[in-house]
Parts: sequence; C-alpha cells; structure tokens
Amino acid sequence: MKNVKNHLAFTMIELIFVILVLGIVAAIGSSIIAKIYESYIYSRSINELQSKTELALTQISKFLSFRIKGSTIARIDDNNITSLLNADGNYKILEWIGYDNEGFEGNGSNPGWSGFVDLSSNETNKSQIKTSGSQLLLAEQSIYALSNGEVNISLPNSEAAIIFDGLPVDFNISQYGWKNIYNSSNTNRKHKYIFRVQKSGSDVLKFIENKPSIAFEHYKLTWSAYAIVPEGNSGDKNLTFYYNYRPWMGKKYSDGNSSALLEHVSTFRFRQAGDTIRLKLCVFNPIGLDFNMTFCKEKVVF
Repeated sequence: MKNVKNHLAFTMIELIFVILVLGIVAAIGSSIIAKIYESYIYSRSINELQSKTELALTQISKFLSFRIKGSTIARIDDNNITSLLNADGNYKILEWIGYDNEGFEGNGSNPGWSGFVDLSSNETNKSQIKTSGSQLLLAEQSIYALSNGEVNISLPNSEAAIIFDGLPVDFNISQYGWKNIYNSSNTNRKHKYIFRVQKSGSDVLKFIENKPSIAFEHYKLTWSAYAIVPEGNSGDKNLTFYYNYRPWMGKKYSDGNSSALLEHVSTFRFRQAGDTIRLKLCVFNPIGLDFNMTFCKEKVVF
C-alpha cells in the first residue's frame, strides 16, 4: 500500500479571505495613523499660534505701558485721527507718544531724568526748568543710542521734548503734533502740549521752541512716538511696529524705523475705557488650501 502524504497549502478562498482581512486591518490602521497625525498638526499649530500671539501682545503691552496716556490716538490715514477714547472700529492704526523709560531708569542708582521740576529754584523760569535729582548725561547717552544718533539733547536743534503731566483744560489731541506740517521755514508748529528742550548742565533743561505759560511740578521726557500698523490684504495682514519718529517735528510713522511683529493677522482691535486699553489679536495658520487654524487672544493694558 502506498503512503499518502498530506500537503498543507492555502486554498484560493482562504487566500482571498486573508488578503481581505489584511486590507481591512491596513485601512483601519492608516485611518488611525492619519487621525493621529492630523491631531498632531492641529495641536502644533494651536501651540505655535498661541505662543506667537502671546509674544506679540506682550511686546505691544510693554511699550504701551510707557505711553503718555493723553497722547494715545487711533488713526485711519494721515488726515483722520481721533483720541483713542473716541475711536470706533473704522480706526485700524494705534499710535502714541512714549516717555523715555530707559533714561528714566538711568544707571540704577541715579535717574537720567527725575520727572520733577524744582519750582522753588531760581533756575526755573519761563525759559528753562531745573529738574533736581536728574543726571541728564545718562539720558543723553541713552536717547542718542536708542534713536540711532538722530536725537541729541545737548544740541540747540534737539528734537527731544518734555510733556507736563495731566490734561489741559482746552484738551485737543492734535496739539501733540499729530497733524503737524514741518519744514525749515515753519515756525508755527502745532504742538503746544510738547516743549522741545536742550540739556544745560546736569539738571537743567532749556526750552528751544514754544515755552509753557505755566511750569508744572511733574513732567516726562520723550524722544519718540510709536505705532502699531496692520499692513497687507484684508483678512491677511502683517502687524508692523514703528518707532523713532517725532510727530511734533512733522514726521509720520513711515518716517521712522520698523520691525515686523506678526504675520497672518486676521483681527487687530483696540478700545479704551478710562485709563485702560483692551487689545484683541487674532492670528491664523494656513494649514491647507481650504482650511485655516485661527487663534484669538485679548489683553488689557493699564
């Protein structure tokens, strides 16, 4: 009798069934992997947007914290400005005059400028003020460096200025120089809230141009205005920070230096209530042809 050996092998039906099962497993697996990767992309995009938005708002808030509060304006264009208190949603540009914080801090032990006027001193009169406690050389060095050599408070044509604290009775936002037209022959500059000064000694500031009718006890030294400007297409703008320009000298923000803050900005809004400014910033990340990931954040500046 012949020995019959059994040969183990797949039948065609078994082979098809195995291929079908493997196909189902592969389809499920690829779907899971795609979902995991999609969640990773979304999570990374949100984290990036959150980090960028927070950084931009922190930078803006820091500069706004050194603002001359009465000087803050909203702008549509060169001719359309208003006090931030009166601004509506049509105003897209935020602009303000800032005081010299670096010079105020000085070298840690001595301020570059103290912010106080010695009204009892014989050196305080209609032409100058004595600012006791100041080491104006420190302020001069700081301002000269930060303005890239454009502002030197020791020179007779110094563009630095002081602003006395408080709002005048006849308050007019344009008197900070926002609508100024300047040329070499223009002696009637519209900035009666701002008084250009030159350093005279270690603690005396002489008025260069217009002189105040009354000297107040507190002042702030300034050398620059600042602006946050959305630029680009509607719904997809770049946020640009402008600095080192002086509206009381007839200069616009476009005459100053600039630094890019943020790309792909869909919303930049601001409003003022009392002395506080509320900022809202929305940024998006184009993930695909038909989909954007958007993140919004608000911040209050006092």
